[in-house]
Amino acid sequence: MASSSSFLLLAALLALVSWQATASDPSPLQDFCVADMNSPGTILRVNGFVCKNPMEVNADDFFKAANLDKPRVPNKVGSNVTLINVMQIAGLNTLGISIARIDYAPLGQNPPHTHPRATEILTVLEGTLYVGFVTSNQPAPNKNKFFSKVLNKGDVFVFPVGLIHFQFNPNPHLPAVAIAALSSQNPGAITIANAVFGSDPPISDDVLAKAFQVEKNTIDYLQAQFWENNHY
Repeated sequence: MASSSSFLLLAALLALVSWQATASDPSPLQDFCVADMNSPGTILRVNGFVCKNPMEVNADDFFKAANLDKPRVPNKVGSNVTLINVMQIAGLNTLGISIARIDYAPLGQNPPHTHPRATEILTVLEGTLYVGFVTSNQPAPNKNKFFSKVLNKGDVFVFPVGLIHFQFNPNPHLPAVAIAALSSQNPGAITIANAVFGSDPPISDDVLAKAFQVEKNTIDYLQAQFWENNHY
């Protein structure tokens, strides 16, 4: 009986771990769970926000005059990402989606980055984009395989969750615009160069010089640059 109970307990724990491994954003058990940004519990949240009283919910909780039809001014890397997530629309809480408009200057790029909590599907609205992503570390010969494509107006491309990806506008004269949908209310973004060379406090140049197999003065130069965030 004891061994049977232990087996059932182990099976339950494995099921729980498996569920946690495959889950992303919390799944709704009701029509909606509008985020109550004023609740004290919001500060202590684990995943998602405290629900607003349904009797106090109104249409504005699901709305934002985001002006996504208007162009944005790109930054020094030549792009500007305008993300609409749960922080802008409280009604997105627990719904597992967000959206972004991305503007690219001529020869601008959205640098290599990852979304730790979301798959991204990108649609080109104007211009041309060269896009790609790299797979995770794999045994040879498929290690870090690179997938890329040139996209034109109306084309769609998918970036799998967590993988490093980028977009680049190869046109030296015309801007480009894309809309991205992401499978998380708060997908997060880790821009690789910013995280590695612009961390606060800096990562040891001994560590980075060894990792990138370059001289320390090269790392020092990179760490001295201004690594601007292109997500607004």
